[in-house]
Amino acid sequence: MNNPSVENDKVQYQVMTLERPKKLKILVVDDEPDNLDLLYRTFRRDFNVLKADSGVNALEVLAAEGEVAVIISDQRMPEMKGTEFLSKTVPQFPDTVRIILTGFTDIEDLVEAINAGQVYKYITKPWDPGELKAVVQRAAETYDLLKQRTEELRRAHAQMALLSVLVQVTQAASSLEETLAPIARAVSETFGAEGCILQLTDGNTLIATQGTYSDTGTIDNWLSQDPLTTEAIATRQMQVSLNVLKDTKLVDAIHYQNTGVQAHLVIPISYRNQLLGVLSLQWKQPCTLREDELMLINLSAELVAIALTSCH
Repeated sequence: MNNPSVENDKVQYQVMTLERPKKLKILVVDDEPDNLDLLYRTFRRDFNVLKADSGVNALEVLAAEGEVAVIISDQRMPEMKGTEFLSKTVPQFPDTVRIILTGFTDIEDLVEAINAGQVYKYITKPWDPGELKAVVQRAAETYDLLKQRTEELRRAHAQMALLSVLVQVTQAASSLEETLAPIARAVSETFGAEGCILQLTDGNTLIATQGTYSDTGTIDNWLSQDPLTTEAIATRQMQVSLNVLKDTKLVDAIHYQNTGVQAHLVIPISYRNQLLGVLSLQWKQPCTLREDELMLINLSAELVAIALTSCH
């Protein structure tokens, strides 16, 4: 994005605890131990490689491990052919890129699988390691690009959905106070938080006016005693602790232990350099937030600021 404020915030987030890029996971499936070991050794340096010696076992691996970027499967296996196994992975993992290794000319099955979108490419045995590496690298790039576009669409949809709710709330409310709780609920649900507090400020001081939401129905407000909130107000920058129990800055903040909050994000709500309030998102378990998710939260806070000013 070209918005300078977003780029500046992006730099700010680099010092925070973000989800680090990890090796993509791939799954290799072959009923012959030597082939399976060779596939593993071919890709272990560049990928996190999972192994299975049959289609049935491979489905169990996916059930336990979740989505992988690429599946490389032998075609001729007992119990379940490669194309049959791959077809079973499509409904739950549509973004995964699938590659078939085949040592015989079962063209009909392969063409059908390719036409159905279940197979990205097939490679005949004996396969050349260089060729297979190149194909898998392209497959991984395809997966990354698909994920990136899906994420962009998800962010745009979340932002539009939140904007729609904010517009409805501000149009329906007769006062600023009436907007706070609905906004807190909308933001909490957008980001999957267990609790959210939107509390107004007068200058740099929190005031009693607030809106809250909790999936349990009640939420304690201890923001006035909270180091993250104090820092957010003082610096006008988002403050994040994604694992409170391991955060040395919060070791003396007893309210986290009392309420069970294990991840906390506080963002100041400002409009034209005037602080309007703070937005607190709380989770009951440690979580990871990617940089793009933090950017979306920041943009959402700007929408909240516009919504609050329109109610004055």
